[in-house]
Amino acid sequence: MTGKANLLSGMQPSASSLHLGNYLGALVNWVNMQRDFNAFYVIVDLHAITVPQDPNELRTNTRRTAAQYIAAGINPQDSALFVQSHVPAHAELAWVLNCITGFGEASRMTQFKDKSQKAGSDSASVGLFTYPILQAADILLYQPKAVPVGEDQRQHLELTRDLAERFNTRYGQTFTIPEAHILKETAKIYDLQNPTAKMSKSAGDPKGLVNLMDDDSTIMKKIKSAVTDTDSSIRVDWETKPGVTNLLSIHSSISGESLASLEDRFQGAGYGVLKGEVADVVISALGPIRDRANDLMSDPAELDRLLASGAEKAREVAETTLALVYDRVGFIRAK
Repeated sequence: MTGKANLLSGMQPSASSLHLGNYLGALVNWVNMQRDFNAFYVIVDLHAITVPQDPNELRTNTRRTAAQYIAAGINPQDSALFVQSHVPAHAELAWVLNCITGFGEASRMTQFKDKSQKAGSDSASVGLFTYPILQAADILLYQPKAVPVGEDQRQHLELTRDLAERFNTRYGQTFTIPEAHILKETAKIYDLQNPTAKMSKSAGDPKGLVNLMDDDSTIMKKIKSAVTDTDSSIRVDWETKPGVTNLLSIHSSISGESLASLEDRFQGAGYGVLKGEVADVVISALGPIRDRANDLMSDPAELDRLLASGAEKAREVAETTLALVYDRVGFIRAK
């Protein structure tokens, strides 16, 4: 790896496909950032099992997620692309951080509250409760100066910073205190059927979710059935026209055409014209990614080789950090 500042980010392999929100909100930026940072991009399979997973599906989805990372432009030669469970230091550092985290502190994490309320507290795992602490370990192992996060992850990054500072105060300077890299121009992509909710794989209606691995006809059908409104004008107005504005935002994020230009161009056009052009733009962007990902999936041995190479790069950095942590807390070094 180079002498650039380190950066880490990742996603869970909890579905068979990433979606348009993942692509425009994260992957596009990751591809750009790998030029400027010493980038570590991880598929967080340890996080995935905080809720029940079918083992065979998890293995398949992990490879499919890796294939989509690469197909979207993550270069395994420029970045360390790896699977979280291939680097044991993630789980090992998480235990140390668990032991300096207050129970009340962990209880205040809003994502746990939301997820446990949906499933019921009795069915929520301890792993789900300590998820943000494992996430802190993921980050701190690589001593990054910047962590690209969405607003919904800002609280978890604040916990990471608190734990790093606490460890440093108690045991001596060990961790770099990471800064949030909130991407101001990150596209916010909303559900096609519920345009007031962010596009998510946990969406109630699968028709609202455009997947990277969808075929062209499926993408066309989903976008043409997107919710709009009874007012036929095409303009940007998140409050009164969220469905139309979401479609314009998707177009702009992919095509690069400004929202103002799109408003002017679609003046007097019907929703059918808008949806048809948005579908064409999305298909032209996602089709090559889907096809490349399928090609990569056809050779799982080569995909596994690329992931093993990425894990080797990651272990080199992660194990150096872990050894320092173990020494600081007073563990006897293994001979």
